[in-house]
Amino acid sequence: MSRNTSRSRSELSRSGSEPARRGPVRRMLRWGGFAFVLAIALIFGGFLHFADSVTTLKPPLEPRADAIVVLTGGYQRIDQAVELLQKGAGKRLLISGVHPTTTSKQIRKMTQATPELFACCVDIGYDALDTIGNAEEATNWIHARGYKSVLVVTNNYHMPRSLSELAYVDPETQFIPYPVVNTDLKTSAWFTDPNAMRVMLAEYLKVLFAGARNLTGLGRHPGLRSAASDGQS
Repeated sequence: MSRNTSRSRSELSRSGSEPARRGPVRRMLRWGGFAFVLAIALIFGGFLHFADSVTTLKPPLEPRADAIVVLTGGYQRIDQAVELLQKGAGKRLLISGVHPTTTSKQIRKMTQATPELFACCVDIGYDALDTIGNAEEATNWIHARGYKSVLVVTNNYHMPRSLSELAYVDPETQFIPYPVVNTDLKTSAWFTDPNAMRVMLAEYLKVLFAGARNLTGLGRHPGLRSAASDGQS
């Protein structure tokens, strides 16, 4: 009888302690779930803000700066930058991130600009490998010539990350965005287009990664061919 009583008390004791042991785990799971839902909501809200800022981005009506920098990635960008130079929006143009096999003559013919314009006022940058490299290459060029304000020409969806990288490397220079709009994302239902949605999502993730990298300093690389070759030698 006493043996049965002691067994019952032991079982009651274990059953009473189990909820206490499970309590912290449940709380952690519950708060972890809340944190996960909040993180998803913040990311989604950030994407909506990013998409709205990109689709409403417009070039200035009367662009004017000391110089112009265009980040390669499409001939339409270079055409627009050369046109700005011809109109006197800047004194000089840097085409950043050009492939080493592409010559200045090829670019000039593609833009239908005069040889005199390229000879006097256009510089070709072959050192940048990516957007980080664009920022480094452009900053070296800007400081070497003493410019204080620069028009930045690139696609509208690429502009937020480009400005972020430029401001990180060179916070003193005034960078004026001049977005190139391939399609009117504001009036078109881009979110129903799989290709447009893929581009926007990919660029948004790159913006998040770049922001985290610039904030922590982790994973940042020079993005220059010269730095890569120096590292290999």
